[in-house]
Amino acid sequence: MNTTILRGGRVIDPAAGTDTVADVVIRGGRVVQVSPGPVADSGPVADSGTVVDVTGMVVGPGFVDLHSHVHSIAGQRLQAFDGVTTTLDLEAGLMPSDAAYAAAAADGRVLNYGFSASWSDARGQVLAGVTPTADFHASSALLGSAQWQRTSSPRERAAWLELLEGELAAGALGIGVLLGYAPRSDPAEYVAVARLAAAAGAPTFTHVRDLIELDPTTPVDGSREVALAAAETGAAMHHCHVNSTSRRHVDRVLGDLDAARASGSRITVEAYPYGMGSTSVGAAFLSPERLRETGLSPSSIVMLGSGERIADERRLRHVRESDPAATCFVEFLDERDEADRARLRRSLAFPDAIVASDAMPIEWPDRRADTREWPLPAGASTHPRTAGTFARSIRLMVREHALWDWVEAFRRCAYLPARVLDEVAPAMRTKGRLDAGADADLVVIDPAALTDNASTADPVRPSSGVRHLLVGGSFVIRDGALDTAAYPGRAVRGLPR
Repeated sequence: MNTTILRGGRVIDPAAGTDTVADVVIRGGRVVQVSPGPVADSGPVADSGTVVDVTGMVVGPGFVDLHSHVHSIAGQRLQAFDGVTTTLDLEAGLMPSDAAYAAAAADGRVLNYGFSASWSDARGQVLAGVTPTADFHASSALLGSAQWQRTSSPRERAAWLELLEGELAAGALGIGVLLGYAPRSDPAEYVAVARLAAAAGAPTFTHVRDLIELDPTTPVDGSREVALAAAETGAAMHHCHVNSTSRRHVDRVLGDLDAARASGSRITVEAYPYGMGSTSVGAAFLSPERLRETGLSPSSIVMLGSGERIADERRLRHVRESDPAATCFVEFLDERDEADRARLRRSLAFPDAIVASDAMPIEWPDRRADTREWPLPAGASTHPRTAGTFARSIRLMVREHALWDWVEAFRRCAYLPARVLDEVAPAMRTKGRLDAGADADLVVIDPAALTDNASTADPVRPSSGVRHLLVGGSFVIRDGALDTAAYPGRAVRGLPR
């Protein structure tokens, strides 16, 4: 059995809170030893091994992204250069999850992967008669349809709850709830989802509905709804991208969530370091009427790929009607403004806030679904957060503003996200840490070079500074270069519920 030794790096274990110079010994897909002194290059420790000198580098557990919509080899390769070793679609999910897992396994995956049960797909099947096919683009097209957004009858609610229960029984990693896309649905339905999740010992992952400040007529404030449901049911509830749904009200929202957690509610929070979101242009909250109410305008929307900035309401209505699944950018904060940049930093600095990318699919002028070519062919488009979320977060929070040290950076990017899934997927208990027995999902970073490079002008430019990345003990990136033959990613599945 081959052994790999990462020699002499600055080894971070966020589980223990340690930062020491050590050798890391890897065998059989696991870390077998973390030694503060040099281990032998030969003999029982390294009988047929490889020694990699990582002096001056930071070595830690690979990042766990709870919120990624890249179901492709191309997208996962971009995320690998951002330090990610496990990438999970938990906010939206896919249905049937068995089909999503099977498709990923058949194609091969660079990184570990997994899916939640999709609340929107289940409701779409029952309320709109749309049979889900475990295809993200088809599910995105559904989001612009009014049919599934309405409140369910008691019989309909029971039917889609039964579908979700079946998905959990099949190993889905919780329930993804795109509540912001059905913002007028009865809040009692959300409580029913939380109750189902609590009974199954599975978390929920919610894109919340509107805040009261953004829509005074909302049935309930979106972020407070998470806290209320958590308190009532005892469910573990994850608040997705608090920066984008809270906008300039993020301090109030974080205060409410902090109070709810202090009272015992099981709430986790994620954020990403961009003032620009991305979604399908047919989303309910991008209607001209809703934009006016929330202080945005059609010109806040830029179409992915073409770069068209929507000129006016007439053009917006046309785009929404003709291609509701088309991906767009939404500028909800002004990153040129220091006050808005500070809001993003406060979101990331919030106690125990998790870094998650909301990485988007890569789109191509010829509409291909994926590619194994590397470097990526010209013309690819996506949100810059797909390639740069984790490097950008660490650049801002560690290097530029000193709000985190390296232990805290790995805690936010690897340890805490892995812990969200401990109950539903015990296999996650050996991820997000760096000690004997941990999975050998590891990233080796040049601390002076780590930075994001992706922008709206060049959205698929990989991050810099990841020197090595291992998934299950296999190198995906070595000496800064991608191994294009490496597909070591494995499924992360929940226990049958």
